Amino acid sequence: MLSRVAKNIYWMARYLERTEDTARLVSVNSQLFLDLPTRIRPGWEPLITIMGRNQLFYELYKEPNEDQVVNFLLGDVRNFSSILGCLAQSRENMRTSRDIIPREAWEQTNNLYLLVKSEVTQVTKRNRYDFLKQVILGCQQITGIATGTMSRDSTYDFLRMGSYLERADMTSRIVDVRSANLLPKHGEDSNLHLSPFDNIQWMSVLKSLTAYQMYRQHVRLRVKGADVLRFLLQDTEFPRSVFFCLGVVENCLSGLPKNDLPLRAIARLQRQVQTANVRELAYQGLHKFIDDLQIGFGTVHEHIAISYFGEVMAQQQQQQQRIT
Repeated sequence: MLSRVAKNIYWMARYLERTEDTARLVSVNSQLFLDLPTRIRPGWEPLITIMGRNQLFYELYKEPNEDQVVNFLLGDVRNFSSILGCLAQSRENMRTSRDIIPREAWEQTNNLYLLVKSEVTQVTKRNRYDFLKQVILGCQQITGIATGTMSRDSTYDFLRMGSYLERADMTSRIVDVRSANLLPKHGEDSNLHLSPFDNIQWMSVLKSLTAYQMYRQHVRLRVKGADVLRFLLQDTEFPRSVFFCLGVVENCLSGLPKNDLPLRAIARLQRQVQTANVRELAYQGLHKFIDDLQIGFGTVHEHIAISYFGEVMAQQQQQQQRIT
């Protein structure tokens, strides 16, 4: 496979995954505002932090209120990580690789982009849920078409690598930012720390990743911080846990040439996640742990880009407008 094609497929998948995850975040945060009293609502600024776009946001907007954050994350084309921005880049990467991507996947991507472009300026609080649901289902349809029709060759490996590396990255960001005000400080009694609404907020962390139902099915415990962290970081069966995502990336790399450096980076990350004392992290050190994971994700991406795309990382970051 040509390095240009491999890069396009990889980034197409990353941007598509980011589109779906952003839609989930905004939808769940909107619902959380209905469930919590005003005094403990998390606000809208955490969504900008999760996406890593604080600097750009404050260059373009005055304050992180609901209208401005929603506009920034849904349809502001100056934000390459907005839903419209991500779909535009995913569509362009797919357009240049249409000879190896199922035609139905291209048509669905193009239709979803045109739908979002035409409707995003008309999104209100009243129709926001339905709009975001359309985006999520549209992304899932594209993924389903690719999964059901593509040969399990190197093209499919690059598609899955992009999707699951982005997913692991987003999971870690959501865990880091959303848990900041929910975890007890070291030395505090976790039971005394719990407020009547903490359970709702931990549920929102799970729902941001469509993990709530599977958590209740497999963990079968009350939604608590340490158990949620363990499920989202270390679970071996849930497809949005960090450990599961890293396993998929490892499996994809195993069938490709020149995989030594990226496989080593993946192995280090897997050990880091698997051996983490989650109960201790629930009291202290979670932010640094997530920071180290983020550095590890960047290292994996760097090795993939150098090994298969033949690009210098500085050029890659500039061209792709990666989240920083």
